[in-house]
Amino acid sequence: MELEAKRGALMRILADLDGLLVAYSGGADSAYLAWAAHQALGERMLAVIADSPSLPRAELASALDFAREHQIPIRVLTTAELANPDYARNDAQRCFHCKQELFTRMEALRAEIGYPHLAYGMNLDDRGEFRPGQQAAVLHKARAPLAETALTKAEIRTLAHAAGLRIWDKPAAACLSSRIEYGRPVTAEALAQVEHAEEALHRLGFPRVRVRHHGSLARIEIAREDIPRALALHVLDRITGAVRSAGFSYVTLDTEGYRSGSMNAVLPAAAIASAQPEIS
Repeated sequence: MELEAKRGALMRILADLDGLLVAYSGGADSAYLAWAAHQALGERMLAVIADSPSLPRAELASALDFAREHQIPIRVLTTAELANPDYARNDAQRCFHCKQELFTRMEALRAEIGYPHLAYGMNLDDRGEFRPGQQAAVLHKARAPLAETALTKAEIRTLAHAAGLRIWDKPAAACLSSRIEYGRPVTAEALAQVEHAEEALHRLGFPRVRVRHHGSLARIEIAREDIPRALALHVLDRITGAVRSAGFSYVTLDTEGYRSGSMNAVLPAAAIASAQPEIS
């Protein structure tokens, strides 16, 4: 009953946002938000996906497929965050500069088509994580209806499953730039290396992986339940070959396994504090 009450509150918030652009990535949160907004507003909403070298081609295709399946109006915006030196230098504020580019472009589109509101898929759990991109949302007055109704990641997946949405159990898929160690410049070439290597590992049967870019070395994170299979010598050889084919000279397997945001572990506390969004 509590979850149903949250769902009802979400639909009421969305219905009041007549004329809405939703920042859409194809992940479970933004996809559910876009679907719910379409249920509430019909054609008076538009999902907006940012396309740049930091978005894997497979993720773009999947996001567009989902929108088509549910007849959700969608617009692809080509963004140019890589041209911004503040983004490319890859410090703790990188995500802020990325989202600043997205929301600035969305503001222009919003003004062009006459829609008064922006929204994005932050959930309640995201408030406690290191996500400097949220500050850009605050600056552009983008609403976070999922967080406003206190919906957690798990609850959103439950609601998506109940609605019959195939993305309900989709693994998290952060942008490719998040795989590059802080301080190493983000380039189109480095992003392509990561994308190529992760696609190769998916083809080897590892669905939850991260290829962390440390220059000539690739640090591979694989779901812990898959590590025993990965440690078979013939599988290790295939992993090594697959990742080297993306342009890395050295390949190492992280014994802690797959985990979201592992690059943030090396950030000094002061850098995290300075990049944290001020959200009331």
